[in-house]
Amino acid sequence: MRNHFLWMFIPVNAFLFLLAFYVDKMFYGLVLFAIPITLIGLHDVFQKKHTILRNYPIFGHFRYLLESIRPEIQQYFVERFDDGRPFSREQRSVVYQRAKGDTDKSAFGTQHDVYAAGAEWLEHSMNPAEEINEGEGRVLIGNEQCSKPYSASRLNISAMSYGSLSKTAVEALNWGAKLGGLFHNTGEGGISPYHLKHGGDLCWQVGTGYFGCRNSDGTFNADMFKEKSSLEQIKLIELKISQGAKPGHGGILPGEKVNEEVAAIRAVEMGKDVISPSNHSAFTGPKGLIKFIQNLRDLSGGKPVGFKLCIGKKIEFYAIIKAMIELDIYPDFITVDGAEGGTGAAPREFANSLGTPLNDALHFVHSSLIAAGIREKMVLIASGKVVDAFNLVSKFSLGADLCNSARGMMFAVGCIQALRCHSNNCPAGVATQEPKLYKLLDVESKSKRVARFHKKTMQELYELLAASGVSRIRDIKKSHIKRRIGPGEILNYAEVFPKMEPNSLVDGSYQGKWRRVWDSATTEHF
Repeated sequence: MRNHFLWMFIPVNAFLFLLAFYVDKMFYGLVLFAIPITLIGLHDVFQKKHTILRNYPIFGHFRYLLESIRPEIQQYFVERFDDGRPFSREQRSVVYQRAKGDTDKSAFGTQHDVYAAGAEWLEHSMNPAEEINEGEGRVLIGNEQCSKPYSASRLNISAMSYGSLSKTAVEALNWGAKLGGLFHNTGEGGISPYHLKHGGDLCWQVGTGYFGCRNSDGTFNADMFKEKSSLEQIKLIELKISQGAKPGHGGILPGEKVNEEVAAIRAVEMGKDVISPSNHSAFTGPKGLIKFIQNLRDLSGGKPVGFKLCIGKKIEFYAIIKAMIELDIYPDFITVDGAEGGTGAAPREFANSLGTPLNDALHFVHSSLIAAGIREKMVLIASGKVVDAFNLVSKFSLGADLCNSARGMMFAVGCIQALRCHSNNCPAGVATQEPKLYKLLDVESKSKRVARFHKKTMQELYELLAASGVSRIRDIKKSHIKRRIGPGEILNYAEVFPKMEPNSLVDGSYQGKWRRVWDSATTEHF
């Protein structure tokens, strides 16, 4: 076939054109169809960008057409219940069902392969707990150095910026936070009018770009921070050191999403990519970080302040712990972001091959704080692929006090995992600044979905706790979670993630694999 297909059209066109004059005018339609096809074929043959089109003019376009709709074909016609990445069809479906108030029960037994390596389950009790205290659904954030502690839900909305998300999506999330009694993390893009419109509690995230509290040169502006942090709706402040999707890289907002309003809120140039620096300019080193956290706490009038990071080099986190102890200054919370997290644009290699997954990172942070004797001074927040009650239980067993969910909340407001978050063409109107796409996202109905998803997930958490004979979240042990390692080999989390004894890093009694790392850490630099 190849190029000969194109040249065949030239005599055919001539023949049809002549025939149209002498036989019947119906042939005009054929001519009008054949001419553009021929022109397309000519273009294909003489262009030099695509070899496929040069070798197979016209027909080669079908390859690109099918390739463009491959994700939709995969999702709608091929995908099974446990297929789909990063979230399976089952995971997405359970969020949709709970958000809509539909039945979320499954029939005919589990479809999971419970004998596959990596399968996990919760150990139940023959003596279930009768009732779970509703107070277990909240935890107080704020140590003795904080004058305005905040009572937070065990499940909250993780960091997603306005700009990355549409105004209607941000509104729906914040209204849902108001209805459900949870907090809404602003993301590093700053506080927009859509975060404030419905009065939901906010965790203001301050990243390396200092959006909302920056000078024209991108440095931190203390006066702007003080003014905005005094807002009643701001309940806590999170300093972002790194995030799971692209640790060590800084945030990325594609220029397609930087409209006039986003540019004004962030104090950046419209239409150009917004790339946050990889490092903070307001401080250097572990001591500088801890002092800056205290500065933020003072400027905010005593509100809880913590930091978020994806664990990389262990020695750097140990340096931070040592700085806390040396300065006797402690953050009110630490958010541990897993490498599997991420709601927006990230370089592929960073998303796939950088950072520590959440379970391993959470266990390391929790154990290290215990071994340093300071675990009780701060709340641990886990962030990364948390969408159901078992996810919550597993994170609580590894030391988390509460969890944040980003993509789960996106599903609740209508995200369909089209994987176009970076393109400004989100078909659900969630991750786009295109008015024709986001205007049809109904804020009121989606906000109710967020609140329902939160409520139903917390109810399922209580039922799981009761079934395991546990009436308090603090009583969940690593030994309650089982993991199949291979055929006939099952370990619990306590065996997979061994503990460290209290104060053992400080008093020298711990001599395990992290001893040398601890001894090498310095408070002067990372």
